[in-house]
Amino acid sequence: MEQAYKYNELRQHEISAYPGRTLGDSSTDGEITSKPMVLFLGPWSVGKSSMINYLLGMNDSPYQLYTGAEPTTSEFTVIMHGEKIRSVEGIVMAADSSRSFSPLEKFGQTFLEKLIGIEMPHKLLERVTFVDTPGIIENRKQQERGYPFNDVCQWFIDRADLIFVVFDPTKLDVGLELEMLFRQLKGRESQIRIILNKADNLATQDLMRVYGALFWSLAPLINVTEPPRVYVSSFWPYDYAPDTSRELFKREEISLLEDLNQVIENRMENKIAFIRQHGIRVRIHGLLVDRYVQTYKEKMSYFSDPELVFKEIVDDPDKFYIFKSILAKTNVSKFDLPNRDAYRDFFGVNPITNFKPLTAQCSYMGGCLLEKIERAITNELPALLSSINSGKQPGLSSCETTGCGEKPKNRYRKN
Repeated sequence: MEQAYKYNELRQHEISAYPGRTLGDSSTDGEITSKPMVLFLGPWSVGKSSMINYLLGMNDSPYQLYTGAEPTTSEFTVIMHGEKIRSVEGIVMAADSSRSFSPLEKFGQTFLEKLIGIEMPHKLLERVTFVDTPGIIENRKQQERGYPFNDVCQWFIDRADLIFVVFDPTKLDVGLELEMLFRQLKGRESQIRIILNKADNLATQDLMRVYGALFWSLAPLINVTEPPRVYVSSFWPYDYAPDTSRELFKREEISLLEDLNQVIENRMENKIAFIRQHGIRVRIHGLLVDRYVQTYKEKMSYFSDPELVFKEIVDDPDKFYIFKSILAKTNVSKFDLPNRDAYRDFFGVNPITNFKPLTAQCSYMGGCLLEKIERAITNELPALLSSINSGKQPGLSSCETTGCGEKPKNRYRKN
């Protein structure tokens, strides 16, 4: 269905209709079976790399991520499990079809030079992959990076199971690049966690002011009823500064570790749910293209100008009840319908005459595409999800790694 109706190209034209994960351009076994991905985003030098070092106990080790007061991370760094400690170049990661990073080649060789992988034998990395990103610098232009930074971020956002957006008390302002980042995160609020790092640098009263200022800055960018969870602490292995809210910071760390563990535990359910969500979107797109094609054929006559007929339809689809007819004939929510303007660009690149109606996408042996995708959405994927849920046994054995449960462990804090 994706290939027949070029759903991936619609995703490229659509700015805000379907925020969230898509498996469209890389629905490979490597991606579907990959570990949960935790993505770290935020301004420069707010402690993203230090937080990863802390979670993995890499401080003072040869492979710790470099940290400093100046902008230090200029690469996208993927920290993953391996039999031994080694670094992997981006061109190798993209060329290896067994990994889930081969689609990154489309961003060019300049980007692949800014992509690096670190493999290490670590219990936590057996179950999750961390991605550290370059810090956002508001006075830097996109072309200065040499690759499409926002597009690369979107690729990782679409595949992340958990997204940590990290701030510190000195970097609360929202500029154009950070605003664009939150626009890309729209629709992924359930995966977003806001981190106010380096909190022990402030007295309690100042911390309350900074916390309020952070929400004030982010409120226009997060247009949801329930805001994302905010964790307030200092995520590094050193003891908290004296005369600060030590107990609060410890509880926040424990909550974050429990949150991380929950994402790991639910990884299969999340993947199945995301695949089903993607199938629903592809189905809606196929129905809409089919409706555009039918309307075009109905309006064409021997004396009609094909370009004028096509322009009339795509400029005012409501005049021909294209979207309303989909809602009337199928079990489709109006909130799942894509952006109408995206189809003007979509058909501008893909002529409407190139598409066949859904009734022509059937074969004697293979059946019909629409029936198969509806069967997967309605029966097969929900049944698979139910079988996984019924087979799960409650327990806290996995918490030995991440420190969740009744007695969470902050294994690397020196206190």
